[in-house]
Amino acid sequence: MAVLDHINSSLRRIPAWPVYVVSVAYIAWLFWLGVTGGLGADPVKKLEHAYGEMGLYLLIAGLCITPLRRMAGLNLMKFRRATGLACFLFITVHLLTWAVLDVQRLDRVWADIVKRPYITVGMAGFVLMLPLALTSNNRAVRWLGPLWGQLHKLVYPAAILGGVHYVMLVKGWQIRPMIFLALICLLVLWRYRPGWRQFKRFVTGPVSRQP
Repeated sequence: MAVLDHINSSLRRIPAWPVYVVSVAYIAWLFWLGVTGGLGADPVKKLEHAYGEMGLYLLIAGLCITPLRRMAGLNLMKFRRATGLACFLFITVHLLTWAVLDVQRLDRVWADIVKRPYITVGMAGFVLMLPLALTSNNRAVRWLGPLWGQLHKLVYPAAILGGVHYVMLVKGWQIRPMIFLALICLLVLWRYRPGWRQFKRFVTGPVSRQP
């Protein structure tokens, strides 16, 4: 416990802004690799996948923050907003790389969204993330009040859609996307475990206590 207290005390002294700096730097570095030939023969596809995967990493990291605090006592709550916004940044750049550098035509972008199920699913997840990013500031928290917490529960269906998008994107049943989706589903189920217990009590009825 003393070690954990020391870790939490040290974390309180670390600002959250380096998360943004490192994220932007990593995006720029990957883009530079693509421009200079460091990503192989198809740099656009490599950029798309790298940005999308990093977005999923950050999404999973954000979902882990509350369980880590409640189960292990590790308090990373001050980094949750930065992690979420960094995740949105990577997903946005992933989308722009696909639309601007890969497809390159607005009519084809819309056609792909409508006709290709994995793109439809991914775009639905992105749309759900938009209000979360737009309201991730103190003014929105004060203005929305209790509705803010309800609105930000959209992160759970958005996360599942992101995992499903990754599974559908790859060819065949590959282990890596399945692990991503499984982790996301487990973290979402953990979040709703109290509701599951209430539902179970409702179905089974109260357990009588023996004298």
